Amino acid sequence: MADLHVHPDRLEIRLTPAEKVLALRRENLVVPRSNIRSVAITEDPWIWIRGIRAPGANVPLTLAVGTWKFHGGKDFLLIKGKQRSAVVLDLEGEEYSRVIVSTSHATKLIAALRVVDEHASGERIE
Repeated sequence: MADLHVHPDRLEIRLTPAEKVLALRRENLVVPRSNIRSVAITEDPWIWIRGIRAPGANVPLTLAVGTWKFHGGKDFLLIKGKQRSAVVLDLEGEEYSRVIVSTSHATKLIAALRVVDEHASGERIE
């Protein structure tokens, strides 16, 4: 499972080596906090998927990792399992329009994104 790190200026999604292979991506995902337009928690992340996988891995209702392209742009998905909640981040001015990440700590992630502490070194959320 990817590690989510909230810094004062950015959200860092550190992918495991397996997730990088499945997503066909070499680098971790870094999103400046100023480019996050909205954040939502969902109990069913599968209904938020739009477009087609390109590139990435998909096992319906079990695993979706990688880039999904749709008419208006691209989304990055890191969804695992049927019974896990996820965070949906709508972005502006980024490579991806939306990032959807499964996490059992969705509430904690949203709370960490709300808090702006310029002296914080970064909060890790698994």
